[in-house]
Amino acid sequence: MFTLESGSGFWNPLIWLLILAIAFLLFYGIRGFGKSHYKSGTEQTKAFLSGNKETAPEDMHVKASNLYWGFTTSMKTLYSGLRKMHTGNTSDYLLWFMVILAVLFLIIGVI
Repeated sequence: MFTLESGSGFWNPLIWLLILAIAFLLFYGIRGFGKSHYKSGTEQTKAFLSGNKETAPEDMHVKASNLYWGFTTSMKTLYSGLRKMHTGNTSDYLLWFMVILAVLFLIIGVI
């Protein structure tokens, strides 16, 4: 009644729900064997940083200029050419899109 049969097998949602329930029971059963003493607000709740003290979040912030430094340095010639073409006007981007799309259609049509 609830079975969906296809050429490569069947799918019964009740069987899958039963398998899922058994998996959750196994998970919670195995979890029950773990240690249960947990103290909130102590060293247990802090992140382990290999014995180093945690610094302030402001000091750990990575700026985007540092994050993309390798990309911008290695492709400096490409970025300088693109900066000259950049106007910030949406209609210019739409024009470039239409030109490139037309060229691609010509290439696909010729091949």
